[in-house]
Amino acid sequence: MLLMLGPLACATGPGLLPPEVPVAAVHREPGTLRVMTFNIQSGARGLDGVARVIRASVPDVVALQEVDVGSARAGGVDQVEALARLTGLSHRAHFRTTDLHGGAYGIALLSRFPLEALAQYPLPNPAGAEPRTLAHAVMNVDGREVSVYLTHLIRRPFNARARLRQSAFVANLLARDTRPHLLMGDLNDDPDSNPLRLLRRQMKDVVAATGGARGTYPMPLFLPTLRIDYVLACDAFTPVASRVLRVDASDHYPVVADLRLDVPASTTEADAALSSR
Repeated sequence: MLLMLGPLACATGPGLLPPEVPVAAVHREPGTLRVMTFNIQSGARGLDGVARVIRASVPDVVALQEVDVGSARAGGVDQVEALARLTGLSHRAHFRTTDLHGGAYGIALLSRFPLEALAQYPLPNPAGAEPRTLAHAVMNVDGREVSVYLTHLIRRPFNARARLRQSAFVANLLARDTRPHLLMGDLNDDPDSNPLRLLRRQMKDVVAATGGARGTYPMPLFLPTLRIDYVLACDAFTPVASRVLRVDASDHYPVVADLRLDVPASTTEADAALSSR
């Protein structure tokens, strides 16, 4: 089932950083891209801190999970609009999964690039469980259409079969997309779990590929930090670098990844043919 999105809601609220501190102007080599995924815990530790972390990383695209729009716990703030304003990533979308605390709750996208098309797909879910969704945005990156997918799979420690069904749905959808594409989000499972193995059949785990495989969800006491937040990329991208930011802005650590969008083989061949004339 495909749900096309309507107009984006806007709201502002007190206690936020002033709008005159946007992300610095981005100057990257053509075909390079910096992305971030960040579960922000509905801004429970302060939206200001979330904005500072994003600004400091200077990403082009940010996938956000656990985002409130107009809820009582967010003080009525549209957190997507606020973060777009505070970071300078002016293109935004909120993908509602449910109503919570008097507002819309779900996942969101911030982007330096205009969002040319938006879609939302409900994921298969056990009866009575919190709804989950796969969001899709198409953007133009240096003259090429790129698909960015974001999601937040059903919570752990249980629900392994449900996560596998959700991952299979995601994998089948992405396999039909001929554009260069990324999948980002809180997948709520370990790198060697069946859901991640399934997704890695057609996508690269960017953090693992660049040697930065560190945990993203700290556990209490002596328990190890879990790695459950991911940036996955299709073969049209070459992973360049990545890092997990050990910051205290949420209960999750954000993941930042640098990627290079490879030149299509047909374009390379055409250029070579022209140069040989």
